[in-house]
Amino acid sequence: MRTVNIHEAKTHLSRLVRDAAAGEPFVIARAGKPLVKVIAVAAPDAGRSSRVGFLAGRIAVPDDFDRMGESEIEGMFADEP
Repeated sequence: MRTVNIHEAKTHLSRLVRDAAAGEPFVIARAGKPLVKVIAVAAPDAGRSSRVGFLAGRIAVPDDFDRMGESEIEGMFADEP
């Protein structure tokens, strides 16, 4: 990850923000000491990936999934007033 000093960040802010929005985060430092990390708002959290579809092709959902156990569940509530 790129590190820039405060002066460079002020001078090239537009370019740095454009790069961060494109997925290239950077760190702003003062006297070589990191202060803040700039990342795109829409960027996923570090170390985390999207969970949607992560098992695609690995499992199969039966066509009657929404009716599985229907008779057993109905039997549990059949005697209710």
